[in-house]
Amino acid sequence: MNEVQLEVAKAYPNDSGRGIARLDPDTLLHLKLSPGDIIEIEGSETTAAKVWRADRQDWNTDTVRIDGFTRQNADVGIGERVKIRKADAKKAEQLVLAPPEEASVQFGSDAAGMVKRQIMKRPVAQRDIVPVMSSTNHPFMRSPGQAIPLIAVETEPDGVVLITEDTDVELREEPISGFESRGAGITYEDIGGLQSEIQRVREMVELPMKHPQIFKKLGIEPPQGVLLHGPPGTGKTLLAKAVANETSASFFSIAGPEIISKYYGESEQQLREIFEDASEESPAIIFIDELDSIAPKREDVTGEVERRVVAQLLTMMDGLESRGQVIVIGATNRVDSVDPALRRPGRFDREIEIGVPDESGREEILQIHTRGMPLSDDVNLGTLADETHGFVGADIESLTKEAAMKALRRYLPEIDLDEEDIPPSLIDRMIIKRGDFQGALNEVDPSAMREVLVELPKVTWDDVGGLSDPKGQVQESIEWPMNSPERFERLGITPPSGVLLYGPPGTGKTLMAKAVANETNANFISVRGPQLLSKWVGESEKAIRQTFRKARQVAPTVIFFDELDSLAPNRGGDVGTNVSERVVNQLLTELDGLEEMEEVMVIGATNRPDMIDPALIRSGRFDRLVYIGEPELDGRKQIFEIHTEKTPLAPDVSLRELAELTSGYVGSDIESICRESAIEALRDDKKADEVEMRHFRKAMEAVRPTITDDIRGYYEQIEDRFRGGQDMLEQQSERIGFQ
Repeated sequence: MNEVQLEVAKAYPNDSGRGIARLDPDTLLHLKLSPGDIIEIEGSETTAAKVWRADRQDWNTDTVRIDGFTRQNADVGIGERVKIRKADAKKAEQLVLAPPEEASVQFGSDAAGMVKRQIMKRPVAQRDIVPVMSSTNHPFMRSPGQAIPLIAVETEPDGVVLITEDTDVELREEPISGFESRGAGITYEDIGGLQSEIQRVREMVELPMKHPQIFKKLGIEPPQGVLLHGPPGTGKTLLAKAVANETSASFFSIAGPEIISKYYGESEQQLREIFEDASEESPAIIFIDELDSIAPKREDVTGEVERRVVAQLLTMMDGLESRGQVIVIGATNRVDSVDPALRRPGRFDREIEIGVPDESGREEILQIHTRGMPLSDDVNLGTLADETHGFVGADIESLTKEAAMKALRRYLPEIDLDEEDIPPSLIDRMIIKRGDFQGALNEVDPSAMREVLVELPKVTWDDVGGLSDPKGQVQESIEWPMNSPERFERLGITPPSGVLLYGPPGTGKTLMAKAVANETNANFISVRGPQLLSKWVGESEKAIRQTFRKARQVAPTVIFFDELDSLAPNRGGDVGTNVSERVVNQLLTELDGLEEMEEVMVIGATNRPDMIDPALIRSGRFDRLVYIGEPELDGRKQIFEIHTEKTPLAPDVSLRELAELTSGYVGSDIESICRESAIEALRDDKKADEVEMRHFRKAMEAVRPTITDDIRGYYEQIEDRFRGGQDMLEQQSERIGFQ
């Protein structure tokens, strides 16, 4: 009989629970199959699935993609080989389904019909697990969106059968013994965006458990422990659960704080008991969540209990007794707080960082969480993934829930909450639209950015009047590298790492930073200089370190330092606490220290550039210095247009003439003139509905120009100095007395 051997790979997110196997076109041809045919999959057991065509990236790879339930039915794991052949499926006359032993399921009145509709045209073999999705109007007592594993106890005739309209589906409530209910657990299909991490954890955990002889042959001990670390909500606990489920190992979970007891010796005893139980039931996985709470650094803790628990954990992990096939997985989001003795080979051999997912990872997570949702055609998950920078898995789950709630609110007026049953016609009509996701996006913030997130004002380049030359320079330095990095790669150069905007007050430096953050679609962290300074030694530097660490975690990010001169003044002039010196040093090491600043751009703004430490203004740190000066005539006219956009102007108002009259006025002055002129109009007549030219003239008398000859001269001098580059640094050094 015609058959092939293929390697098992995990299913696409949308295929989970649908009984589908994906093959490449060559294999389909070889087996004379067309999409929709039934195949037999033979691993340790034999099961059946419906064939669909694989996506282009899987062509010629000799793999078959099947989900966790099908893998379990065939009793194979990812990476193992199965035999595949065309099945001779007969129509099923009768199918009896029952829940596994531990699952207690209550069936409603029309449960059998509901199940039949869901599994119509699906191939089933005896002893198969058949996942049935529960939903809001489902007669099962289970949370919506969760697959309930039912077991095919009897099929008539035997062998592979196909469920049709004529099949008699019977549900039994009494559970069936002899089946572990692993079907209800989490499979690798429920984890999105962690491809390489799953691969590494599987090498560490599945291989030693399933094939210990490989390690014996190589003469090495299998790994003992894996430490998963990363920001909260990225899927560390989920990954551990999936591994336990897919390896069919016994799973012991320790929630850190649970085992701490006030009685002497009891905490250690509980730990010992868990390890003893695990070795009796090996192969086993012990999962310690929040590891930092039970194994903190011993020199930092005052409590005696924590120290003893750490010591007990160390001896259990590589004491005199061998652990057998027991692997310890630890998870923490504060990896630096864990006792260093645990982080050496032989204990936690591998540390795997579970980071913030990238765009394709976010799209996969969105597919997983919207699997059972009725989405409208205008919802594009690719676009949503692009708009959710910095979101971790937990945030994306929250986003999809919030979008569903928004959709529900639209239908609430039609629902009579007093009635028991909601009409099925209404339920069938419910769909989730793009607008619901947009609304949810405004309410769900990325959790990795909670402490430092700023609400982005919707400022675009159109709101920045004049300043066409500085605008162009800032776009080249920041927008180009973020939006099209391939240009820089093509020419083999690295983009600038920082841009310093300097110029008189009120010219639009902060406004420009806001526009940049908005237009690059990056995360925006705003640091106000004085906010970071603290009287406690080390706190200010720590704040800067954490800001940069956060920025790297949720890249692409723009960090904006407003009033940079207050945060990084000249070193050497500071008498007393030396805080600013230490802050400057920390800033220098962050900007071009040993750590890569991948996709993190820094913008500084100041109106006193001569006060900034010269070491910051060299290439590799703030390497683009952009002078934002007073606007030209055309620029002033543009600014008038922006600020009078919503103001009804009288016919005699000439913005051109106003621009000619306002030499020396900067953007913020012009904004004041526009506001003042409207107030003047109201003073004249409380019912005024337009602003006249005389009101503008009156307002100009009240608002003084920011730019005087002295200020102009000061900034021209500075601009000349900056053009001189190195000479300027020497002049500054002389002034401070470094000669």
